[in-house]
Amino acid sequence: MIRPIVLLSATLLLNLFATLAPAQTLEFATVDRPPFAFPQGDKMAGFSIDLMDRLAEDLGREVRYTESPNFSHMLGRVINGDADGAIANISITAEREVVMDFSLPIYESGLQIMVAGERGASFRTQFFKPEIALWILAAIGILFASGMLMWVFERRAQPYFERPAREAIFPSFWWALNLVVNGGFEERQPRSPMGRVLGVLLVISSLFLVSFFVARITTAMTVSALISNVNGLSDLDTRRVGSVENSTASVFLASRDIRHDTYPGFAELVAEFESGGIDAVVFDGPVLKYYISQRSDDKAYLVDRVFRKEDYGIVLPAGSDLREPINQAILKMRENGSYDRIVRKWFGE
Repeated sequence: MIRPIVLLSATLLLNLFATLAPAQTLEFATVDRPPFAFPQGDKMAGFSIDLMDRLAEDLGREVRYTESPNFSHMLGRVINGDADGAIANISITAEREVVMDFSLPIYESGLQIMVAGERGASFRTQFFKPEIALWILAAIGILFASGMLMWVFERRAQPYFERPAREAIFPSFWWALNLVVNGGFEERQPRSPMGRVLGVLLVISSLFLVSFFVARITTAMTVSALISNVNGLSDLDTRRVGSVENSTASVFLASRDIRHDTYPGFAELVAEFESGGIDAVVFDGPVLKYYISQRSDDKAYLVDRVFRKEDYGIVLPAGSDLREPINQAILKMRENGSYDRIVRKWFGE
């Protein structure tokens, strides 16, 4: 009689300890990719982090996040079994499904283009570009130099130039400008030998100089207008394009034979974009949209069209026992409205 009581007591104690013992903490890899995941103080924050926290709560588990330096490292930890899963803005693809398991989609996304400049840049915006300003300043400098050189030759021979150097700066420039544009003043022909030589050289060279400067300025304005008006993939052929290496965006560009540079991570990509090293970025639309919203200027815009729709999912090791419980928790969140609240918090949709 005593033995069954002892066995029953032992069983009850074991069940009690199992209930009180803390659930095994899940370790999830992630990467810095706002607004889906990014460090905030000593913790991770973002849409994917909030979602995973809510899923873990539903599973009765705790979750600890470890930040990886890039996507390849993050996914590699899952494949090697060093993490229970990974979450960020991870696109569900057939290639990845071969070596990993995915949850149900957690966010619908797609690839978009971010372009440097203002959408539909105005003539004023295009005109006041550094390269155009340099050519205009160079032309003004040549005219000033030519006018003052003519003043040196003509100040004792031509009444128009009989004035001190300080007072002759603008009249000399005006004379040179009229000579180049209109062929000069009939009543103010050079009288000194060197002045006549310079005048003839200016008239002849003006035929080439005017064409040269007009061509340079027109080219600069045309390139500026083209770069700031990208509407589709075909417009990327003459642009410097960038993306993140080994990303679905880079694979997509390569499949379309669109030449582009790749960077280890999104931070390096936007740093090159901000420095002017590339003109356009092709990447996940929500990430680009969030990046633009955090900028303090209007020097970048997003092309409205989505070029390849993608679904994001939670990555798990192949054959993971977590897949079914997580999928059930995702469906429950969609049904009770908690999923929509997280979406509105980060995307306002």
